[in-house]
Amino acid sequence: MIDLHTHSIFSDGELVPAELAQRAWAAGYKTIAITDHADYSNLDFIIPRIAKVCSQITAKGDISVISGIELTHVHPQDIAALAGEARKLGAKIVVVHGETIIEPVPAGTNLAAIKAGVDILAHPGLITEEEAKLAAEKNVYLEITTRRGHSLTNGHVAGLAKKCKAQLVLNNDAHTVSDFVGEAMAMKIAHGAGLTDTEISVMLDNSRRIVKRIGA
Repeated sequence: MIDLHTHSIFSDGELVPAELAQRAWAAGYKTIAITDHADYSNLDFIIPRIAKVCSQITAKGDISVISGIELTHVHPQDIAALAGEARKLGAKIVVVHGETIIEPVPAGTNLAAIKAGVDILAHPGLITEEEAKLAAEKNVYLEITTRRGHSLTNGHVAGLAKKCKAQLVLNNDAHTVSDFVGEAMAMKIAHGAGLTDTEISVMLDNSRRIVKRIGA
């Protein structure tokens, strides 16, 4: 199992990166990305520290940990520049906090993230068909999430992804120990979104492709 969207105490997670990685490993995960929430204020603080600890943990050989970031509630006009800055600072995966229906994310965030060519658009809520088509063209992965609240629109996201041939990834958006749901529950949630066994297999392979592409 791979989870490319997790949070540590460097934003609103409950665990230090080392314990986050250990808990993920114990739950059956082989690779995770630490993608703490960031905006203009903390980008340069979080990424170098996460990159350092990810290298230290990965070197031990139990679990591979990737340095990333989740741009969160920033103005859509700033997403492209912040994504570029994040990559310069060492973020191997750039996630954008999409327009989930349970938070007042700025309108236009989904479109701006896709246009910026970020890696993953997290919990994109009621993403439009136009946006899903563009995500397919730009190779931006749309997230199916196991996280409560954000998962309410999984079915909508999965349906549009099928229609528009956009690629999906499955993530926990883990903030604490119980958020690592494990393989059995993750498969149930994916089936609940209307995905077939074959489509779920493709979705899991997508996470492997991302990891391979960034050389992690």
